[in-house]
Amino acid sequence: MTRRSRAREVAFQVLYQDDLNPGGNPALGDDFLRRRLGRSESMAAFGRDLVAGVRRHRSEIDAAIERAAANWSLRRMAATDRNVLRLGVYELLFADTPPIVAIDEAVELAKRYGSAH
Repeated sequence: MTRRSRAREVAFQVLYQDDLNPGGNPALGDDFLRRRLGRSESMAAFGRDLVAGVRRHRSEIDAAIERAAANWSLRRMAATDRNVLRLGVYELLFADTPPIVAIDEAVELAKRYGSAH
């Protein structure tokens, strides 16, 4: 696993926690990122940027997922699947990540954490 892949994985974990605890303190996610990625400030910064970007654009990201998910609502998706999609869509629409990388990384996260349905 590359360092950026690891940062994406930790960012995904923070987003998952955000999803399950909508009233939670966002600073806890930053603390989690720092503990998990703290040996590399650049990777911690990358992870924080991913989380901040998804949080900032969440309504736009969710709307894009809803449009693309024929006959399937976002709220019916497993929280793991929903957040893998959010992270991947964020990277596709709002980040400088090459599309092939964003898709590959999302697929790898889905294989590791996604539901079997």
